This record gives sequence, structure tokens and C-alpha cells, in this order.
Amino acid sequence: MWQLFLTILRRDLMLALRRKSDLAQVIFFFAVVVTLVPLGVGAETNTLRAIAPGVVWVAALLAALLSLPRMFAADFADGTLEQMLVAAEPLPVIVFAKVIAHWLVTGVPMTVFAALFGVMFDLSLDVTLVLVASLAVGTPILSFIGAIGAALTLGLRAGGVLTSLLVLPLYIPVLIFGSGAASAVAVSMSPTAHFLIVGGLTLATAALSPMAVSAALRIAEQ
Repeated sequence: MWQLFLTILRRDLMLALRRKSDLAQVIFFFAVVVTLVPLGVGAETNTLRAIAPGVVWVAALLAALLSLPRMFAADFADGTLEQMLVAAEPLPVIVFAKVIAHWLVTGVPMTVFAALFGVMFDLSLDVTLVLVASLAVGTPILSFIGAIGAALTLGLRAGGVLTSLLVLPLYIPVLIFGSGAASAVAVSMSPTAHFLIVGGLTLATAALSPMAVSAALRIAEQ
């Protein structure tokens, strides 16, 4: 299973690197959303510091939504997904590898760029570090939950809109506790509780999402 995981992960990462425009689109959208908010709310420093964690997390959520329809679409179009479904290897392992690859090319770059946005919003070093850490722990949830929505709407017309409607309500807990970790540090409170909740959600989605996605993919191919 480990060799299967590494093979699928390597394959999806290579395909993602060949489609550099898709990766650039996600990062550019993330940066644009974060950059436009200060232009709308004004340049008052205290206001920007207060809203920065929530703005960065909302931008990450929307950028992740932008990339979800492509998670399985290419494999579905060229018949690769059908071969994966009939293969002897366990489908949840394949799905887990594909979701991790999606997170590596979307969640990790957004986490890295969040450090720059901390400087842009004039956040203190400890708040910036907690914001980056919360994104590192919480962004896998965006990929795991998003994979369920992408699988359920695979092959449907206007699937991107339906995916957004399905997964947005499920993103609310990680949005609240992920941004709350940095907000807690800003008011001299401990972010431990927020990290424990986000970490628990990440482990729960990592354990349950591959099975749910596998079932949805089998339905989509029928």
C-alpha cells in the first residue's frame, strides 16, 4: 500500500507541475483576495490586524474551492479513473494519495504565502507564526472535504457551483477555529484549544474522507 501511495502521489505531483497555470491560478486568486480586502476596509492598522486571520483563511478557502473541480476531472475524462476503480489495489489508498497531492500543490503554497501577508497586515511575529501553523494544520481539511464534493459532482454540468454549495457549510468549523487560533494569540490567549480542534478535524477527515470519496467515485462511474 505504501508503494501504491507513493506512486499515485508522484504521478499527481508530476501532472500538477506540468499544468503550472492551474497552480499559478490558485496562488494568484489567493493573493488577490487578501490584497483587495485592505483596499475596501481602509488602511487603519488596528482594523487590519484584527481582520487579518479571518481574511487569510477565507481567501484560502475560496482558493481551495477554485481548484476542486480539477481534482478528478482529468482522470475521469481520459478513462484513468475507471482503471483505478477496477484495479486490485484498494481505492481509498489511491484517493488518499490524490488528496495529499492536491494539498501539496494548493495548501502548502498558500501556507507559505501567508507569512508574507502577515507582514502586509503588520502582524506581530507570534501571531504570524500561529496563523501559518493553523493553515498548515487546517488546510488538509479543505482538500479532504473538498474531495468529497468534487467526487459527488464529477461529470455533472455546473459541477463547480454544486461543489461549492456542498462543501462550503462543512468548511465553517475549520474556518472559525483556524482563524481563531491567530486571533487568540493577538489578545494574549492560548491557541492550544483551537489547534486541538483543528487537528482533530484533520485526523477525522483524513480517516473518513477517502472511503466517502471512493463510494462517490463508484457512483459517478456507473
